[in-house]
Amino acid sequence: MSRVVYLHVGAPKTGTTYLQDRLALNRAELARHGVHYPLGLYSSHFRAALDLVGMGWGGIGAEVGGEWDRLMRRVHRHTGSVVVSHEILAAAKPKQVKRVMRDLDGDEVHLVYSARDLARQIPAEWQEGVKHRRGRGFASFLKTVQTTRRDGSSLWFWRVQGLPDVLSRWSRGLPPERVHLVTVPQAGAPPDLLWSRYCRAFGIDPTWAPRDSYRVNQSVGTAEATLVRRLNRRLRRSGLPSEDYRALVREVLVHETLSQRADMTRVTLPPEAFGWAAEVAEEWVQWAAGSGIEVIGDLDDLRPVPPSQDAPWPDPDHPRRADMLDAALDALVALTFEAARRRDPELALGARIGRAARRLRTR
Repeated sequence: MSRVVYLHVGAPKTGTTYLQDRLALNRAELARHGVHYPLGLYSSHFRAALDLVGMGWGGIGAEVGGEWDRLMRRVHRHTGSVVVSHEILAAAKPKQVKRVMRDLDGDEVHLVYSARDLARQIPAEWQEGVKHRRGRGFASFLKTVQTTRRDGSSLWFWRVQGLPDVLSRWSRGLPPERVHLVTVPQAGAPPDLLWSRYCRAFGIDPTWAPRDSYRVNQSVGTAEATLVRRLNRRLRRSGLPSEDYRALVREVLVHETLSQRADMTRVTLPPEAFGWAAEVAEEWVQWAAGSGIEVIGDLDDLRPVPPSQDAPWPDPDHPRRADMLDAALDALVALTFEAARRRDPELALGARIGRAARRLRTR
């Protein structure tokens, strides 16, 4: 049986939500061209990845046992090319990587890793933590990232974002020509450039996946992040169950409401941290250039773009109170509509909540 398996193992916050949704939307068309994206009862490889790396995630964990083996059985049903993709696979330990390679013994395995510069990744990962019930401030998070060892680190950030470490763990035993590094373009690039780079990594003609995706993992601004962070601290004391947090806070409040607000103040790296970020980027660029792996994109994309010297820096830990109040009112509107919907199932959720919040906002 001839099979090529592309293992896309991250990193988080590199367009993975869009990528996975577009692959899912175009599964039938891709299969006609010999490219398979195997899905079972669930719309992604998330649960299988959780099972492999042995993680609990927002209350999910105990019920994912066996999901990785089920995914592997679906992979083995196909010939041609198969794509497996989830960003938390980047956190796999060496023994877990060995298990994957045993499971795929006899297949032609290609490793795909996508990376973005630290000036964008650090704020993005901090916000992702806030969406997962964490209450830590940005300054504290940044200091931990800067002072924690990067190789073989137990810190989640470096386990999934440390480019040389992740690729060294996952590519052991693979020839360098089967290891593909996709760089995320800098701001201002054509909107389909990252997708075309992914297609090249997976051996896909972009025309084989004509249905576009509109799913993205939205970010929030400084006021919105601080609001949710402080809410997390109070909810932790109240004992809100994880499943209710996912439904009410992460989905209704963050994804459907706060992330849709106009004119948010972006969370950015402080100017004094750019020198350190540039040094790390230089290490990554030199490592990738000397490794012999295929680079799809431009290694310069990994270099952080510093702000202009006269640009003020908005501290994510201390947003304007007026902005936080405005965000809080939007949150109250959204949760009021959700409470009404739960009493009356005929009320629609989703876009109606976001529209109502924007319509009723008082500036």
